[in-house]
Amino acid sequence: MIWGIDGLFILAIILFIAGFILIGIEMVIPGFSVPGITGIICLLVGIFIVSDSIQEGAIITIIVLALLGIMLAIILGMLSKGKLKSPIILKDEQNKEKGYISSSDLKYLQGKEGIALTDLRPTGTGNFDGITLDVISEGNYITKGTKLIIYKVEGSKLIVKAES
Repeated sequence: MIWGIDGLFILAIILFIAGFILIGIEMVIPGFSVPGITGIICLLVGIFIVSDSIQEGAIITIIVLALLGIMLAIILGMLSKGKLKSPIILKDEQNKEKGYISSSDLKYLQGKEGIALTDLRPTGTGNFDGITLDVISEGNYITKGTKLIIYKVEGSKLIVKAES
């Protein structure tokens, strides 16, 4: 037997370290993919190798889950303080030509004129300089094809009225 008791213990330690690293990667870049699944498998195999009984396995599992909770708290803290870049949040504008824009500051659209692409009951879409935008009427029903003007911007809401 090449491994012996010490060899299995070293293998379990390596599996635990690899499992925690892979699950940490999954916490930063979410998507339940290869790192997450592989990390879970590494931790489970490590627990089976180290534990001699069901009770010991349960205790080690509780310890591993507690460590994962601490890791999650640390990673969430780092994401919220901006020390890690979140891969989920869109901060930049994507493509104005295709109509995909971030909602950081839409005040520049106030006063733009366009045409209703759908009936506004009170929400719908409008075309403004070739860009399709979701808009809300001031409460009135506006039919498709009516000329619109964006007269108020509240955060990401574009409030329109029929042009007179």
